[in-house]
Amino acid sequence: MAKKQKHDDELDDETLALLAWCMEVETHLVAAGATPEEAQDHIEEQAEWYTDMFYDGLSPAEAAKQALA
Repeated sequence: MAKKQKHDDELDDETLALLAWCMEVETHLVAAGATPEEAQDHIEEQAEWYTDMFYDGLSPAEAAKQALA
């Protein structure tokens, strides 16, 4: 059976987990009053900060709380 080759445009599991985490952070920001566009823009502008929080083990709720502080 041939191995499935990974294409350059496929994301690894870790990146997919980070993206899913950011989407959950977005839902918390929206629940706190941000529009979806505002939440997405904020996460994109602060991508490095959010990535650090993800790797530091913060939950999406904790990350959103810090963003709103």
